[in-house]
Amino acid sequence: MNNEFEHKNYWAVILGGSSGLGLATAKKLAKHGMNICVIYRNSRAQEAGVNAEFEMIKAENIAFKSYNVDAFKAEKRDNIISELKGIFGIKGKVRTLVHSVAKGNLKPMIDDEKPTLQHDDFNLTINAMAISLYDWTKAIFNARLFAEDARIISFTSEGNTKAWKNYAAVSAAKVTLEAITRNLALEFAPYGIRANCIQAGVTDTASLRMIPGSEKIIEFTKKRNPFKQLTQPEQVADVVYLLSKDEASWINGCIIPVDGGEHIS
Repeated sequence: MNNEFEHKNYWAVILGGSSGLGLATAKKLAKHGMNICVIYRNSRAQEAGVNAEFEMIKAENIAFKSYNVDAFKAEKRDNIISELKGIFGIKGKVRTLVHSVAKGNLKPMIDDEKPTLQHDDFNLTINAMAISLYDWTKAIFNARLFAEDARIISFTSEGNTKAWKNYAAVSAAKVTLEAITRNLALEFAPYGIRANCIQAGVTDTASLRMIPGSEKIIEFTKKRNPFKQLTQPEQVADVVYLLSKDEASWINGCIIPVDGGEHIS
């Protein structure tokens, strides 16, 4: 195993790292020597399972910190940033900020029986799944915690251009996320920060299974994908790792498909 991040005092701050793409990313970066901070939100009933996953990350002999809090509240964010400054000391810096938030409404626009999307549903979803990327970027930047060569990585989906029933609010959030990423890439570049979105293929995660009709999405994807299979969280995490390497410093402002070619068919 190539531990190229070992002894560099690099940290990855992962928003939404207790499951799915975020957890897979935490495990992957830890294997290569990066210290890990996970901010997530889970119930008490889920804590035992989450902590078991975190123990596996700690076993990689890296520094680890986790916060089970509402990451979208400014006071909580400020408290975490303040505490991280103490944990990092003089040398510790955020090399990679990963936005893997899945908090949104999956309601239809029109339905005779089920609740339908309202204005506040759009606000909640876009704030959580898009604007929070900017909030955390700015907070870490203002605290001067980013490394000289830092990477901001978030996850989008093909719902950025395609309409899926019940996905309107999340789709709007993904488009907003991509727009924010492009502007981060432009305006923060002079400060050594690169920003990119990974457009993951259909991945069998808890977030996917929350989408009404996800079984049909899975079935269709297996037929459509050139490899006839779903994307795995570990495959997406591999690309986060690649984007975190020194050799990826000239990749900036991109939406990168990681789907085995799913988007071409």
